[in-house]
Amino acid sequence: MLFGIAWFCFGAIIGSFLNVVALRYNTGRTLEGRSSCFSCGHTLGVLDLIPIFSFFLSSGRCRYCGSTFSWQYPLGEGITGLLFLGVFFLHVPLSESVLLLLALSLLMVIGIYDLRHKIIPDGLAYAFIGLSGIFLIADFHALSLHVPGIWDVLAGPLLFAPFFTLWFVSKGRWIGLGDGKLSFGIGWMLGLSGGIAAVLMAFWIGAAVSLLVLLAQSRLFQRRARLTIKSEIPFAPFLIIGFLIALFFDVTFVSLSSFFIFP
Repeated sequence: MLFGIAWFCFGAIIGSFLNVVALRYNTGRTLEGRSSCFSCGHTLGVLDLIPIFSFFLSSGRCRYCGSTFSWQYPLGEGITGLLFLGVFFLHVPLSESVLLLLALSLLMVIGIYDLRHKIIPDGLAYAFIGLSGIFLIADFHALSLHVPGIWDVLAGPLLFAPFFTLWFVSKGRWIGLGDGKLSFGIGWMLGLSGGIAAVLMAFWIGAAVSLLVLLAQSRLFQRRARLTIKSEIPFAPFLIIGFLIALFFDVTFVSLSSFFIFP
């Protein structure tokens, strides 16, 4: 119990740092220096930087100018804490846990960045593919490398291919190539069956969420809705959600299809 709480707290601290990485990535700012309020520029003190708690203790506002802070901060910290806790309960070898935490941390940055800018930077996408390549060839129990099977190697390219086709045919209007690169890494990490399940769940969840938002807007707002059928929607968060479900609940294409065939 205490170890689990410690893992969650450690994850929340890392989540606070990942928020900073996502906010400063591609802005020309370095990761050095203290965080400050975007509105008044005041350097935040220790009491302002306690993961999750500081946001609620200050009612989500800057203590110096009263401007509102984004919910991105506590949500990012809390979700990262839960992800770290999830890895703790997987009971995998330490070396695998470390790489998993690195991969999940990278996915958090990708998800936050895509939500804010609707694009996945190549540097982040290729870094995730690189990490997934280690999973492809590593034997964590024997602490050695092994030659992966042909279908394990092809899992990444096969998941990338449909995204590339959609991107090429639509000239990038239907989907971004970054989503394909992310799927490439997911395929190498989860294997072909797990990767297909993750991508399918991503499309289903994305469609359901988009439909619910459209319906909610049409009923709650009289003015023109912010989200329409033609709106550009960041897809990386849905891919990441599908990946997490497949990872933590061991969902594969076989188990997913059997759920519908034999309810």
